[in-house]
Order: sequence, then structure tokens, then C-alpha cells
Amino acid sequence: MRGSRRLDNAAKAGLLALLFGAAAVVAVVGLATNHALLTWVGLGCAVAAGASFAAYLIVSERRRHEAAEEELTSEALFLESLVESMASIAGAGDVLAETCVQAERLFEARARMLRPGQRPRRAPAENAIIIPLKARDEEIGALRLTRGRPFDRDDVVRATVLADFASREYENSRLLAEAQVREVERSRLTDQLITAEQDERRRLADELHDSAVQSLSGIALLLDAGLNSIAHGRDEEAREIIEGALKRHRATIGQLRDLSFNLEPVVLRDQGFAPAVRALTDQIAIAHGVQVDLDADAGEQLAEKTQAALYQIIREALNQAVHRGPPETLSVVVRQTDDGGVETRIADDAPGERRRRSLDELAERARTLNGELTFEPGENGGTTVRVILPPYAVAG
Repeated sequence: MRGSRRLDNAAKAGLLALLFGAAAVVAVVGLATNHALLTWVGLGCAVAAGASFAAYLIVSERRRHEAAEEELTSEALFLESLVESMASIAGAGDVLAETCVQAERLFEARARMLRPGQRPRRAPAENAIIIPLKARDEEIGALRLTRGRPFDRDDVVRATVLADFASREYENSRLLAEAQVREVERSRLTDQLITAEQDERRRLADELHDSAVQSLSGIALLLDAGLNSIAHGRDEEAREIIEGALKRHRATIGQLRDLSFNLEPVVLRDQGFAPAVRALTDQIAIAHGVQVDLDADAGEQLAEKTQAALYQIIREALNQAVHRGPPETLSVVVRQTDDGGVETRIADDAPGERRRRSLDELAERARTLNGELTFEPGENGGTTVRVILPPYAVAG
């Protein structure tokens, strides 16, 4: 339409210029032939044609400016509407649905959001366009617009701008949601870690009070009794009392040594994960006559902190089995999974079932490693505890 209007204006301007030229030629001929009437007629026509041409130029230029001003006003109004639409899309919970709503308002068309890769079987007509929405070079959908009149190039450009903004906002919303999930998970793991630390402190306090502190109190009473026997001249009685105190003192030293080993075994720090677990199972095997099947070499690939935490889980699971039984056989297997993670399986044939609280404590320890703990009854009685660490936890 704009092109045909420009052609009409050019034709009118050319006609006026042609009339002006023809009148000028008539005037020149009149002067050459000394024909006064012809000369005045030519001059009059030339002046009239020139005035008409000038007036036409003024009017047409004014109309052009008015049309340009109207077009700029329309562009400004559309840009304002586009900014409002972008604000609505940015604040929407469902970005793609709001994009359809705003596209219908902007283009006075019916909008539909297609699934990624979905396209109509027939090519879209002039009154329908399809604009793909992409995030990180991956299509997340396609905006299909249809209306009664055709879409021009400006409409396609505007729809593309809207679709690009919607794609970025969709990606930003997804990243924000993932960040919020990670923050909630981090907060949950922090709370679990604090709870686990408090439970561990409480357990150590109870263990010290029930074992070493009680033993030292008994040793102090024995020493008091020995001093009293010496004071009354009962040397043989005093000797027996002091020998009993010495025996209990050595036992207390062994208890404290075991407690220190359980907190952070030196062999784990100096020799590695597999030797530390082997030392633990050997100690249980000797103390309780248990047959142990061990394969923990895959744990050597874990980070130092992960090894320490997994060692505590294995130690606690084995101690629970001993307290329930003791068992006749124990099995500790640490292996790498197909996806790059690590699975630890602790099986026993001890009678009775594990207490729910003890399993919850093990599960809490596993969650601090971003792992998952499951348990199930064993084939010949007892239980099997599995701890699965994901690949990213193993790499960390």
C-alpha cells in the first residue's frame, strides 16, 4: 500500500513538471516569433504550473511528515505495550501461558503455545506465523499466531522480540527455581549436620560417663580402700585392692583408646580407607569370634571427608549388629556403581531387628553425604544396610 501511494505521488509530480515544461516551451516560442499573446499565455501557464507544482510539493511533504509522525506514534504505542507485556511475562508464574495472553493482546490474534518440535502438517498461511522459543539453543516451545488479516514483516520482527524475551525469562525462572531448591536443600543439610554433631556430642558424653568416668570413680574408691588397708597394717589386703585397681585402670585405658580410635582412627588418616575398615572388622572378629567378609578397596577413590563419614556409618552399623547378637558372619562390601557412584553394603546375620532410631541415625549420617540409605531383612536373619552415594558426592 505504501509503495503504490509513493508511485501515485511520483506520477502526479511528473505530470505537473511536464505541464510546467510545456508552458515554458510555449512562452519561449512566443518570444521567438514576437507573438505577444502566445508568450503571455505560455508565461501564465508556466507560472500556474509552477505554483501548482510548488503547492503540491508542500502539501505532499506535509502529508509525508504526518504519515511518518503517525507511524512513529504507532511504533511508540506498540513499544509501550510491548514493555507492559514484558513486565507481565516477567512477573508471571507460568511464563509460556502469559506469553500467549500478551501475544493475543499485542497482535489481536489467537495465540497457542506448541510443544517443542511440534509443527502443523501444512505450512502456515499468510495469516498465521510460528515463532520458536529457544533457551541455550534448545527449543522449549513455539508460539503460533493466527488472525483474519496477514502478518507483515514488522509483525514477525515484533513477535520474534517477544518470543526471545519470553525464552530468556523462562530460562531465568527455571534457574531461579533450581537455585531456590538448592538453597532449601543446603539449609536442610546444614540442619541435619548440626543435629548429627549434637547427637554425636551427646553420644560421646554418655559413653564417657557410662564407661571411663564410672571406671575412674571405681578406681578412686579402690585406691581409698587400699590406703585404708595400708594405714591399718593389712598389707596383703592392700596389695589385692591395688592390683584390682590397676587392672581396672588398664581396662579404662583400653576403653579410652577404643573411643579415640572410633572418633578418628589413626590408620584411616595414615594408611587409607580400606586398611581402616579392615582393622575395625578384624577387631570385631577377634573380640566376638565373627567371620567377616570384606571388600572395601573401592572406597579409596572417595574424598578424605567422605571416607571419614562413611567409615563412621560402617562402624555404627557393625556395632549395632554386635549389640543385637553378636552375629556369626558380617559382610562389608564397597563397590563402584555403573553411573560412577559408590554403593556400600553392610550385611549381618545377628538375631533381632534393628531399632528404628538407630536406622534413622544412620540415615541422617548418609544424608550429610547427599547419599541414600536403605535396609532390608537378610536371607538368613539379620539385616542388610545399603548406602548409595551419587557420582557428584563421590567427586566432591
